[in-house]
Amino acid sequence: MGKKHHIYVFPLLAAFAAATVFPAAPSAEAETYFVDGYHGGIYGHYPVEWKTQFIVDKVQENPQWRIGLEIEPETWDTVRVRTPQAYEAFVKMMQGGHAEFTNPTYAQPYCYNVTGESLIRQFRYGIAKLRNHFPGITFTTYAAEEPCFTSCLPAVLKGFGFKYASLKCPNTCWGGYMAAYGGQLVNWIGPDGTSILTVPRYACEELEAKSVWQTTAWGNSRKYLDACRRAGIENPVGMTYQDAGWRNGPWLKDGRGSVYTLWTDYIANHTDPSKATDYRMPQDDVLVNLMWGGQVLQRIAQQVRQAENRMLMAEKMGAIAMLATKGGRTKDKSTEPDRAAIDEAWRQLMLAQHHDSWIVPYNGLWHFGTWADAIGQWTNFAVGAADGEMARLASAVTPGDRVMVKVFNTQGIARTEVVQVELPDGWGDSGVALSGRDGKTLESYIVEPNKSFDDIKNNKVKRLLTFKATVPPLGYATYRLSRVAREEEKVIAPAAPRGEEGKEIVLENDRVRLIFDLGRGGTVKSLILKDERRKDGKTKDKSGVDGMEYAAAEGDYAMGELRGYFYDEDCFRSSTETPARVTAVTDSPLGKSVTIEGEIAGHPFTQTYAIASGSSRVDCDLRIDWQGNPGIGEYKERHWNHDRRAFCDDRYKLLVLFPTSFAQSALTKDAPFDVCRSRNENTFFSRWSEIKHNIILNWVDVTGGNSGAGSREPEGWIGLGILTDHTTSYVHGADHPLGLTLQYTGQGLWGRNYPVKGPTQVRFAIVPHGADGVAAMENAADEFNEPLQAFVCGGDNEPSVASLCEISAPGYRVSSAANENGTLALRLYNSHADQPAKVSVSLPGAEVLETDLMGENPSAVEAKEERKSETFTADMPRHGFRTFAVR
Repeated sequence: MGKKHHIYVFPLLAAFAAATVFPAAPSAEAETYFVDGYHGGIYGHYPVEWKTQFIVDKVQENPQWRIGLEIEPETWDTVRVRTPQAYEAFVKMMQGGHAEFTNPTYAQPYCYNVTGESLIRQFRYGIAKLRNHFPGITFTTYAAEEPCFTSCLPAVLKGFGFKYASLKCPNTCWGGYMAAYGGQLVNWIGPDGTSILTVPRYACEELEAKSVWQTTAWGNSRKYLDACRRAGIENPVGMTYQDAGWRNGPWLKDGRGSVYTLWTDYIANHTDPSKATDYRMPQDDVLVNLMWGGQVLQRIAQQVRQAENRMLMAEKMGAIAMLATKGGRTKDKSTEPDRAAIDEAWRQLMLAQHHDSWIVPYNGLWHFGTWADAIGQWTNFAVGAADGEMARLASAVTPGDRVMVKVFNTQGIARTEVVQVELPDGWGDSGVALSGRDGKTLESYIVEPNKSFDDIKNNKVKRLLTFKATVPPLGYATYRLSRVAREEEKVIAPAAPRGEEGKEIVLENDRVRLIFDLGRGGTVKSLILKDERRKDGKTKDKSGVDGMEYAAAEGDYAMGELRGYFYDEDCFRSSTETPARVTAVTDSPLGKSVTIEGEIAGHPFTQTYAIASGSSRVDCDLRIDWQGNPGIGEYKERHWNHDRRAFCDDRYKLLVLFPTSFAQSALTKDAPFDVCRSRNENTFFSRWSEIKHNIILNWVDVTGGNSGAGSREPEGWIGLGILTDHTTSYVHGADHPLGLTLQYTGQGLWGRNYPVKGPTQVRFAIVPHGADGVAAMENAADEFNEPLQAFVCGGDNEPSVASLCEISAPGYRVSSAANENGTLALRLYNSHADQPAKVSVSLPGAEVLETDLMGENPSAVEAKEERKSETFTADMPRHGFRTFAVR
């Protein structure tokens, strides 16, 4: 994150870089090592006109110098064009053993804030790009200058051929750092059991005094090395990756008593692996803190998440299309994915995942304006490309004269869910009906827009067809669309508001029942999961509904309450202070919703809660229309570079709260290719030096003893989970209910102001469940992130269903699937199964291979043909993943 040190961002640090007084040379009692290098790139500040030749010259001037490189791979495209002689000299230098690339990811993501699949793409595209510029290059040790780490990295790194890793990031810890653990070496063990030999942030490697961006390992000071010796660390090592824009050669002048080394050389030749201790690093040890609640970061996270989801669905639909191409061996190009378009969409999405885009979103970036502006453009491109690809593939697979509705399921389990699809032009002047394979008419409804019939007839607005679709795993189902008399169709029109201000309103389906208290701002007074009984068979709900009550009956907080500290008013404000009113209700056998309007501190908000038939998930769309720019946070920040910071303690930010009827005994959250039970008693911290992990990627879940069962064991617990549409932070503690961070306004990192500009809009979901917490949340997250996709297309055949891949064991998920030049690239992830899975792929006669994450080094997998499918066994531990090539 040297970019934060640009002179236009942080002039003090730029001056510091140019004129540092380095620590005194250590004593010669033991040999010490130092890893130097450069960090950045064409997007993260790489002065193209002089930097490449500068590195070559400094290496020639200092033959003892060694450098690790974390330079964005795309940088070399520009360097080759603009400074070709320097480029050729650099390529030659790379062949001389003076340097190694330690982070080949395409855009240096933080890793913990994006999906596991995005992480794999970052490595895969980045490695391919670097191979193009540096033929024969190898990647042995992963190291980064920022806290670009996450718990699943051992398996990801091993999948790309890495042997070693470093968990140090001593000189750019603005956004966080890793927990201190162990001595010279550890066996970093990931959630699936994969181990990689790693240099940790030593247990004795403290945070630097009077600094808010460094650990003591940044310059091999006497204090640091003495602490290492006292800890019994032989041949200790320090590290700094300099900003690529700095005009420094070797970081420690004249070596300062230390030997410059590459990470790979240090681990392989100057450490003793037999002394490494095991480190089962939990996600809680990734101690990071960005500007959670800042509106700009919230929008970035939403844009990235939407693009991630759409890209994976588009690739999976391209794989499903192989069902119509006889295993990819057809000459019909219309059903093949547009790999060039997909690759470019991934490229732009990966740039949006750059760590700088998350930590300095207001910094300028070329012609884009700011990082935030660039991310909007990049993610819009990716979403547009993905949506266009999905629509093209849906139409290409079933061309014909009949009008069909085709529904795709991009997950590896069969699903029955409510879907909506826009009716095509010319279908506004008649009624419509839908039929399936058996020829029977399905129950379907038209969601009538609030427009006149003439507008609908003239195609000025679209009508939405709603129905419940049943779709096989990683496959599709088609339905025939027919015209009927208009009076025969069923229409869902927004109903007149029910419930007066200050009263209660009920939202209920076959799985859940909610009561909203309009007198307390529209908060959830009761949430009952039906059929989740206490042992005595009783329910706390006076209505007599059988089930378990999840909402707290009393206390200082209410479920769905908006609450935050408005520091200009010097007090907490809550949505419960002002009565709410219902403005819209929809009610049909397929789904129900209620829209509630209220206020918090004079700022109006709108919440729409919705439940679909057969589902216990409660979706909520929240919009806050800010009146001005209120200050929200612990206090008005004036000293952004102090250890204590106003934007650290999320209890003071605007939150949406979820107090429960049960004592919350444990908290679980997901991470890339991982599920972590938090070890923290709470998430509260107010200083940079006290960061606790409080990140929600897709979901967070609180569980506790079922009061009726009286059990303290996990199998007797119930839980309440929250899904979000973006990576953000959460709040939780013994005396504070689970809360989702919504808004912070005020001064943040580097003194930048984080205001509100326009409304805040977020989407989240509440998931009450029984004892199967991880399974319930992982399934709900799949449905939330990758809903069934419905398209109107042509067709000559009768309605049909088809499945590309079926998996026998619940808990195995299709992480990704793509048609790569006629080969099905299939990656499976085991989120919670304890047994192998039988996998059937509907490409009879195909060969099945297991590959690494580059799609290389194939090994044969035993498979046999069963019922026109190739069937094989996938066996992996929990949180493990494997990649298969079916060709």
